[in-house]
Amino acid sequence: MASGFNGSLLHQNEKFQEILDRIDCLLNSNRLVIIAIDGKCGSGKTTLANELGRLYDSNVFHMDDYYLRPELKTEERLKEVGGNVDYERFKEEVIKGILSGKEFNYQIYDCKKMQLTDIVSVSPRKLNIIEGSYSMHPSLIDNYHLKIFLDIDEESQKERILNRNGIEAYSRFVNEWIPKENQYFEKMNIREKCDLVISWK
Repeated sequence: MASGFNGSLLHQNEKFQEILDRIDCLLNSNRLVIIAIDGKCGSGKTTLANELGRLYDSNVFHMDDYYLRPELKTEERLKEVGGNVDYERFKEEVIKGILSGKEFNYQIYDCKKMQLTDIVSVSPRKLNIIEGSYSMHPSLIDNYHLKIFLDIDEESQKERILNRNGIEAYSRFVNEWIPKENQYFEKMNIREKCDLVISWK
């Protein structure tokens, strides 16, 4: 539980206390809890998930580990909104693994090496956190007990991406990844489907 927790990014904004309260309530009334954190690039999805994971000793899963492998990048698939993530494999490996209540393994896709790499072994935990863009794809969203959307203004987003990824990567974010994410958010009404929407500056 979150009682007695002091000094982290979660306490920079009173809205984060609502996340803690929601999670505590869910943990008190459910055998198993799955939450998802979606939102814009640079909005703090990974940071929030890792903080919550440390606080609650929960499993944390990253959608960045499930981007589409080269052999699956057909013209038809790449035209699909949200199609650049391997949601089928994520559902089969991670969602089914969590729901089984047993130990399971999944394999990380490394975008730089463009291949599957490390195998991760997962032990059952009561709280499971899934973070990253496309985590609320229609094929996945019905599995979550709590859905959180993190927003950020354009200027703060630019500053964070530049600091984190550098100028060369930033141009690709602007020209490719951010437009794809925005299309996904808009076409699939992701923000509207969330239980909490938080702006983090």
